[in-house]
Amino acid sequence: MMTSKERFQTVLNHRSADRICVDFGATAVTGMHIRLIEALRRHYGLDDHPIKIADVFQMIGEIEPDLQEVIGVDIVGIKDRNTMFGFPLEDWKEFKTPWGQVCLVPGKFTTDVRDANGDYLMFPEGDTSLPPSGRMPQDNFFYDAIIRQDPIDDSKLNVEDNLEEFGPIPEESKAWIKRHLEAYKKTDKGIIMSIGGMQLGDVAAVPGVHMRHPKGIRDIAEWYMSTVMRPDYVKAIFERQTDIAVENLKTIYDIVGNDIDVMFICGTDLGTQDSQFCSDATFRDLYLPYYKKMNDWIHKNTTWKTFKHSCGAMVPLLPGLIDAGFDIINPVQINAKGMDSKFLKREFGDKLVFWGGGVDTQITMMHGTPAQVRDEVKRQCDIFGQDGGFVFNAVHNLQANMPVENAIAMIDTLREINHL
Repeated sequence: MMTSKERFQTVLNHRSADRICVDFGATAVTGMHIRLIEALRRHYGLDDHPIKIADVFQMIGEIEPDLQEVIGVDIVGIKDRNTMFGFPLEDWKEFKTPWGQVCLVPGKFTTDVRDANGDYLMFPEGDTSLPPSGRMPQDNFFYDAIIRQDPIDDSKLNVEDNLEEFGPIPEESKAWIKRHLEAYKKTDKGIIMSIGGMQLGDVAAVPGVHMRHPKGIRDIAEWYMSTVMRPDYVKAIFERQTDIAVENLKTIYDIVGNDIDVMFICGTDLGTQDSQFCSDATFRDLYLPYYKKMNDWIHKNTTWKTFKHSCGAMVPLLPGLIDAGFDIINPVQINAKGMDSKFLKREFGDKLVFWGGGVDTQITMMHGTPAQVRDEVKRQCDIFGQDGGFVFNAVHNLQANMPVENAIAMIDTLREINHL
């Protein structure tokens, strides 16, 4: 039997492993909401205690080793030291969520500030003297960004304003990376690293919810329009951002060497439910040169594979992503237009690792029956699992209001397939 790391490296290199390789919780786009984790822990008879937040913005929880073992998880992730809101994942304290769950949140997480509607507010760096940058409605399960866009005067736009958040890796983050790497090297797991700074126009990051006073273009709709209206401005941002990213990749390599297996490059969504945010020609002009610069450095200097997250209908853009040097595509949104699993595996399975696509979260997991979940998990593993090139995960994070019996059906079917 292979170790988890051996299994992971085998499928990354498009070879058949002893069983399906599995990820839940290694990245901010392959996890589970804390509400669902709590329910799963209780179902499987695991220790009942407050769940730690792994991603404050999405309220994604930490999947601890005992639940990893139940699921059959093969991969762990070194994530950024700081949350999306700019404060570190440390000094844990209890927080009772709007839905009544007690969880553990970082010390600077704002637990007691609400607006007139009773919605929970979050602040840059946890500093309540600043205007809020995030809001969790009292009937919701995660935070939304509050757009803080200054009036735009095109004659005064300064590229540096949209680069303020990018810079050399701080010393405390280097120590964080070293500490987590040493801990994970003691396991048999594969390792993916997600440290940020390489995302090109990711609209989760554009609003700058961690910044005290973000300048430049920070409204999401304005950013999307800028890719058409201000392409030279966007390219100038990407050019400088990529230069900074490559220098940071050198720093990271000095710390981790080839002990990690995958680098998470970017989470910018390029697909919608039935189309794309841009044409292939625009992708190749606006994004590809900068992605390629980062990927080329990695492939020339390391053994790492590179990971691109993009939801939606991606088929027209997949050749461009391959040309840009990406090894992995996630989340493989199998219910989007053209994203037929058999077609994807046949046409791109020798060039791309499909990380996700194991079960549809929008329809099957949310509205299907456990029997339908079981059938889909088996079918997707049969299709994508041939000849390697597949890491099982759902299509994006498993959400708070997902029927727990469907999550149980997914896990139990996966365990059956893997003979656990």
